[in-house]
Amino acid sequence: MGSKWRKMKMALGLNLCTYLPRTLEEPPAALNSTERLSDVALLSPLNWPMTPTPSSHGLKLSRNSSKSSKTCSICLTKMKEKGGHAIFTAECSHSFHFHCIASNVKHGNQVCPVCRAKWKEIPMQHPSFDLPYLFPLRPYNNNDAAISLPHRLPTPRRVMNQGRVLAPEPSIFNDDERLEQQLVFSGNNHPVRMMDLKIYPEVSALPRDESREKFDVLVHLRAAAMATGDANSQISRYPRAPIDLVTVLDISGSMAGTKLALLKRAMGFVIQNLGLNDRLSVIAFSSTARRLFPLTKMSDDGRQRALQAVNSLVANGGTNIAEGLRKGVKVMEDRRDKNPVASIILLSDGRDTYTMNQPDPNYKLLLPLSMHGCESKRFQIPVHSFGFGSDHDASLMHSVSETSGGTFSFIESESVIQDALAQCIGGLLSVAVQELRLEIDGMCSDVHLSSIKAGSYWSLVAGDGRSGFVDIGDLYADEERDFLISIKIPAQRDGYETPLLKMRCVYKDLLSKEIVTLQSHVLKIERPEAVGQEVVVSIEVDRQRNRFLAAEAMVKARALAEGEDLAAAVTVIQSFREALAETVSAKSNDGFCVALDRELKEMQERMASRHVYEVSGRAYILSGLSSHSWQRATARGESGDGSSFVQAYYQTPSMVEMLHRSQATSHHRLIQPLLSFASQPKPR
Repeated sequence: MGSKWRKMKMALGLNLCTYLPRTLEEPPAALNSTERLSDVALLSPLNWPMTPTPSSHGLKLSRNSSKSSKTCSICLTKMKEKGGHAIFTAECSHSFHFHCIASNVKHGNQVCPVCRAKWKEIPMQHPSFDLPYLFPLRPYNNNDAAISLPHRLPTPRRVMNQGRVLAPEPSIFNDDERLEQQLVFSGNNHPVRMMDLKIYPEVSALPRDESREKFDVLVHLRAAAMATGDANSQISRYPRAPIDLVTVLDISGSMAGTKLALLKRAMGFVIQNLGLNDRLSVIAFSSTARRLFPLTKMSDDGRQRALQAVNSLVANGGTNIAEGLRKGVKVMEDRRDKNPVASIILLSDGRDTYTMNQPDPNYKLLLPLSMHGCESKRFQIPVHSFGFGSDHDASLMHSVSETSGGTFSFIESESVIQDALAQCIGGLLSVAVQELRLEIDGMCSDVHLSSIKAGSYWSLVAGDGRSGFVDIGDLYADEERDFLISIKIPAQRDGYETPLLKMRCVYKDLLSKEIVTLQSHVLKIERPEAVGQEVVVSIEVDRQRNRFLAAEAMVKARALAEGEDLAAAVTVIQSFREALAETVSAKSNDGFCVALDRELKEMQERMASRHVYEVSGRAYILSGLSSHSWQRATARGESGDGSSFVQAYYQTPSMVEMLHRSQATSHHRLIQPLLSFASQPKPR
């Protein structure tokens, strides 16, 4: 049984992240079917074109369709004799294209990518050809002077890292691939108005002689779609702002086997769905951290190099999240050129065993001050973190994301890492506006702002209560934001209406590079002498009240659970669920409130015992808090029925499209968008 399981894990380690379907931004290149495997065969675990067979040396690979030729297990193309490519056959009997395995060795590997046998002999470049990390890909042949026979491993002169030979890194990461001048789109090339702004009062009328200490006003913002006419092309057929993306990947010993295989596969999906102007850099960390390659454009050559680098990863060592983050941030800080959008993605399945094992660690110290949210630099480079499995440090990862303005996602099963990344990438590749700020002004000397409920967004009310603002930052195409402004309204002697507030949005249009200001109308409410019938609270306002109150209940319940009082934590959630059921929106069967109640019920179940809470409850609550506080979709662990909860409310069309792409290339599913949510009312 052990032998069969070992062979299965070896098989999973093959066909990980090469030649996935191209991004729709590029025309498909003509492929020779005799040279390259089909996309279906490459992407479906059920259709992998290799069959493991026992041998004295480990696993041998053979294609079902042809037994006359071998397949390189790194690039998954045929290896033909006299085909113009040098072939390296290791002592374990597995063969590879020389340039493919040379890339593995260049990234520090001395083990077979197929059977993990440690090699005594490795393919070596001639000493005079000390290639950089991103060496140019070119045809190799048996007469190439740069290729020599395998050499016995000499005593390494380079830095050693857990048995891997590593070339020294530069002290400054300013070797990012240069950017050409970005095109500026204007006129009819994209929607002139990139934002919509609407205001909803709690009630439309208030008796003239009545005053309110807390009168709620909902401000609803929505970014315009980036595609027009075709709902199935939200990402690809319309110009968008390119991105600089750094992925920080955990390759500690706990990632060995299936986890690392699925992580490589997910990274392959990301690489293939980045555009020609997007740049990617990958940081791998275990006991230490290393940059696999600088920020590089995802051209055909760039993709190939990135795929080879990711495929070269081997799991071993401890978990040094702090060092991985430090190096990822350094890539961003040292870059010479900057794409308009920048983000860091952190994935880990474990706890930091090096720097954050103090009794009460300050997780914010993992990020430099330049990435902390502040008034002048609000969330320029968010860290979107993904914790998967039962052993990751949800508190650490949530804190890092919260500090930088990113989201935290809980992936209960590592088999769905790709879907979680796809949803995140779908948003990052559709940023419509940046530096978005909502500004609020009172329109009457007797009307004062008392508070702004903005979740995790930075907000401030002026000392005199006459104005306030919310800093929002980036907004994806079709993404929505809702904020509740509480104001004080006095009684009124005469007049039939009271002017309350006026809003404006100031933002940067990433395509035109212009700073745009969008003004709202003046919000007024009627002030009759008496209201003839019972005034009904706006469902839009009530829905957002419930969201903020639910987040407060989650915070309180988590504090109790961390204090070892799970019974009290469950009671807090149950009390809010009962109050939620009596609200106007819940009684009207509002879709968001129905989903919110189901989510809260799930949280209760994940606090059934200390063990359940430690394994999944904490991470589930934190991912929910992250989603509600930023009003952005996160992936999170789900109950066995496979249904999606409230996170579907925050999904954008570009996220959904990218999820569909991911699900079309694999048999697993994580977040199936709730089609019924499309029919649920949202503020318009």
